[in-house]
Amino acid sequence: MATDLQDNRGRGEIHSGVPRIHPEGRKFGLATLALSLVCAWFAWETLAWPLAFLSLAVFAFFRDPQRVVPQDARFIIAPADGTVVQIDQVEPPHELVVEDSSGEAGLLPGVVTRVSIYLSPFDVHINRTPIGGIVRRLVYVPGKFLNADLDKASEDNERQHVLIERSDGVKVAFTQIAGLVARRIVSFVKPGDMLGVGQRVGLIRFGSRVDVYLPQGTGSYVMLGQKVVAGETVIAAVGSQPLLEGVSQ
Repeated sequence: MATDLQDNRGRGEIHSGVPRIHPEGRKFGLATLALSLVCAWFAWETLAWPLAFLSLAVFAFFRDPQRVVPQDARFIIAPADGTVVQIDQVEPPHELVVEDSSGEAGLLPGVVTRVSIYLSPFDVHINRTPIGGIVRRLVYVPGKFLNADLDKASEDNERQHVLIERSDGVKVAFTQIAGLVARRIVSFVKPGDMLGVGQRVGLIRFGSRVDVYLPQGTGSYVMLGQKVVAGETVIAAVGSQPLLEGVSQ
């Protein structure tokens, strides 16, 4: 995939075309398509057509479009496509604060801003890192499969915490949360990996949610109901706590 530099003065090229399908989803789409062809061979049209449409839906769900990632050390980028459903002041998850066997320090205790992004089955489900840095923690927590846009999904649902630390010590954590339909969280990274901002780090199969825990002293640049794009939308700037207002129209 192309990685040429672009800027806000017109440098670079627009890369269009059909998005690639992530390898994690190709096997499901091809299997469904194969079943459709078998049914068509035996003239079982009542099964062949629904399976053909299902295979297209599977390929669409696992689409992995190219994104233009802002390159600015101040910015924290959305890790997921979807709708901002909550912006809260909360304590970070226990798993991201307590000492663990790795010997790497977690987040400091204290209230931070949490931005929750809900992914519908129609959104791109490839997740990206909100900052560049080292993966300090990757913590899987088994749980329930409640509706992902409920408040208690952050504490009750099956989830995976990811903690990234930049070279200057800034830490940003996000949590991939399985939802009512989603049944598996897939990770592409492991502790110790060095990531670039906007790099693909995993996916959640079908409807789900991602919570982002901003550094202390950092507020949200996005608002409730706003659509965000993984790897492109700036959701915060480190150390900035602006009051932003919007009008729904």
